[in-house]
Amino acid sequence: MVAESSTKTISVTLRVWRQAGPSQPGKFVEYQAKNLNPNMSFLEMLDVVNDELTVKGEEPIAFAHDCREGICGTCSLVIDGKPHGPHRAVASCQTYVRSFADGAVITVEPFRAKPFPVIKDLITERSALDKIQQAGGFISVRTGAAPDANSIPVAKDVAELAMDAAQCIGCGACVAACKNASAMLFVAAKVSHLGLLPQGQVERGRRVLAMVRKMDELGFGSCTNQYECSAACPKLVSHDFIARMNRDYISALVHETFAPASPTMSGGA
Repeated sequence: MVAESSTKTISVTLRVWRQAGPSQPGKFVEYQAKNLNPNMSFLEMLDVVNDELTVKGEEPIAFAHDCREGICGTCSLVIDGKPHGPHRAVASCQTYVRSFADGAVITVEPFRAKPFPVIKDLITERSALDKIQQAGGFISVRTGAAPDANSIPVAKDVAELAMDAAQCIGCGACVAACKNASAMLFVAAKVSHLGLLPQGQVERGRRVLAMVRKMDELGFGSCTNQYECSAACPKLVSHDFIARMNRDYISALVHETFAPASPTMSGGA
């Protein structure tokens, strides 16, 4: 005989930002989410609310999602004033209903930053991050198949540091958490994970200059070392990478100024 589940349900009030389009005014609208399973994810709760809205003939809440496994970074929500919700090292899809008290009022809004314009409701346009990466996030070294690439010696500590930077999923939480809407942590992670490896040395100087300049061009703010970025990062990418990127940037800028004809501009050590 299977024992009946004794899971206590949770009911909450959602204050959700609703905005019909980029040029339309927005406002918070309250919805009741009742008798929820505490083990459902935040996105599943929004699914339930949307099902109820659809049955009533109302417009469902638009929100972005994809993998729902904390890998892609698509599920970018500000929950009670914190990107991705109240816990560290998780994306919005890994935030669960049990994180909130029964009867709680939860405010849900999109990431707020000028370079992230609202498309609709909780969905923002974050292609600015893609443009930064496209500006310089590549290597031109031909390494062939996997065995050829693996034949290049990389020190263990360097490989691990590069992997720490490569964990960035490009969600934009660092931008949303920063009072200046700076993308420095994102750019630093992308610059560092390529710049640390031997395959990335050819474009090292050009890469950091191109990506930082593209970041400034797109309207992201400056870094004032408040460290909200690393605190909000779902992958705990360290703000130490910003210091590393700044060293590379200064070295590359000096090299560009005094040796502009150099084909490599490999940057600093």
